[in-house]
Amino acid sequence: MKKISNYKTILKYLFIPGLILTVAGLVPIFITKTQSVLYLTLVIVGGVCLFIWLIYLLVTGRSFWQKRSTQTSTNAFVSVLSLVIILALINFIAVRYSPRIDLTETQLYTLSPETQEIVENLDKPTKVYVFDKDITPQDEDLLENYQRYNNNFQFELVDPDIKVGLTQQFNVQSLGDVYLEYGDKKQLVQTLIVFNQREPLSEIKLTNAIEKIQKDYIPNVYILQGHGEYSLEPSPEGSLSEATNSLESKGYEVKPLNLIENAGIPDDADVIIIASPKRQLFDQEVTALKEYSEQGGNLFLLLDPTSDAGLEPILKDWGIQLDNRIIIDGSGSGNVVGLGPTTPFITNYGNHPITEEFANSISFYPISRPVDTIEVENVEATSLLVTNEQMWAESNLESEEVIFDPQEDIPGPFDLGVALTRTIDQEVVTNDTKEDNQNSETNEGIENLDESENKEIENNNNSEQETEEENQSDSSDNQVNNNTEQEKDDNNSDTINNQSDVNEEETENINNSDSSVNNETTEKQTEENTSNPSNNEQNNNPEKEKIESRLVIIGNSTFATDSLFNQQLNGDVFLNSVQWLSNQDDQPLSIRPREAKDRRLNLSPVQANLITILSLGVVPLLGLIAAGITWWRRR
Repeated sequence: MKKISNYKTILKYLFIPGLILTVAGLVPIFITKTQSVLYLTLVIVGGVCLFIWLIYLLVTGRSFWQKRSTQTSTNAFVSVLSLVIILALINFIAVRYSPRIDLTETQLYTLSPETQEIVENLDKPTKVYVFDKDITPQDEDLLENYQRYNNNFQFELVDPDIKVGLTQQFNVQSLGDVYLEYGDKKQLVQTLIVFNQREPLSEIKLTNAIEKIQKDYIPNVYILQGHGEYSLEPSPEGSLSEATNSLESKGYEVKPLNLIENAGIPDDADVIIIASPKRQLFDQEVTALKEYSEQGGNLFLLLDPTSDAGLEPILKDWGIQLDNRIIIDGSGSGNVVGLGPTTPFITNYGNHPITEEFANSISFYPISRPVDTIEVENVEATSLLVTNEQMWAESNLESEEVIFDPQEDIPGPFDLGVALTRTIDQEVVTNDTKEDNQNSETNEGIENLDESENKEIENNNNSEQETEEENQSDSSDNQVNNNTEQEKDDNNSDTINNQSDVNEEETENINNSDSSVNNETTEKQTEENTSNPSNNEQNNNPEKEKIESRLVIIGNSTFATDSLFNQQLNGDVFLNSVQWLSNQDDQPLSIRPREAKDRRLNLSPVQANLITILSLGVVPLLGLIAAGITWWRRR
């Protein structure tokens, strides 16, 4: 009896070791995210103990379930369990379908419109691999934000020491490498740990990598060199290295172009950029660029007021008129940021794919010129950058005070940048091949007939020669009888003459047959053309294929240099223009992903000391004096 009671006591409290073992196994599994044999054994043993305890209660504890305390405890347990389940469901729904409200100035925790549309358009599984020991909450939140827009986007944290095979497959070079996999393509996005310093995952780099890895064709962008243009390498005098790097990160192949060295324009040139040459181009270079544009090529012209590149023939064909006056911003916006009135701040943009997402954002162009256009057949011009009414084009910059002169200056608003398209008709004669085939068939028929006739003539000539030989042999054998010989000679001569007459008649018949064949062929072709008037129309009116040539011109080039490229929308204007010119506008053009702005205050030593004195001395002293006065009045 004592043993049975001991067993009952053990079974009655068996839930205690069961709970302890289960919790001891589950906690390390969730923390380490590894399922070792020890942890699983603890969970299994604890679960078995709990199961035996429940069976014991069901078999022997009928009176236990009928107690008031048991019912009350059970109701409380069910209520708490229901509340936990409801909270878990609410939390799951909130995480799965969480509305986000970003109150930061630059929308730091919201993906840019460009990123959103690129991710939404993913048609293949795309996965990001972060090869690191751990991932920061900021990076994880960014990747989860990408994942919300498309289920094809996935990400995974990979420990290089554990998943060695996957690490070797991607050829990971250092800890912190982030790789992108799209189909069978792999591409390095970013290295998070550089010189033992960790940097956050950049939305700009990740979005550009997704856009680049999706492209099957790499557009080629050539930048004209050799006339004093900006260099493609970093230079203290100003260069286009930032613009070049940004284009390459977006999947473009950027190359310098020297027309003299290359002896012409490469066939793979999708866009040619001419950034404010300081010297005029040779006439041969201008002619080559003009022919390139007329054949469907795309040009991006950045021309400062001081630039005279000699591109007038090209500009005339497009209906572009440049003015050497300098744009003055009379609103004082340039003075606020220390750039002066010769730097117009543009907030008005035309309705064009290049600028459709800019709204009222700012871009600025130091020392720029106005751009005017006139109507030209098959050319359509659209304003990109439009000045406001407080700006004008100044003609006299030598005076100390710059004032608008209605007699010589051009009042705003006017264009600073224009995008143009030109439709070109390229004639393609589709019936040439058919005519060539018909002519070849006719010639083959005539040649075959001539060959057969020539064979007949050769046979006749051979028979004639044989007859002559026989006659000669007969005449030599029968020389005894002169009369007979004479008669035979006469007969032979008659035979020869008759044979020659026959040959002549056959030759005439052959010639007549040749002419008849030619006449029949001509008549058949005439009948076919008469019966099919559409063929005549096609021959007389060849088909025309439409080709579109594009050009963007901006009266400034400084905005694209290294010092200003990443300021405001300057880089977006440049990149979107190249993207539109290269006919790569199937993806939405918008503002590039933004990063947090640097809001540090740079104080001088005097300002820093003044703030210290005010915060530690003056303000507390004023508070103490106010408190003393209040105490004195209430005393």
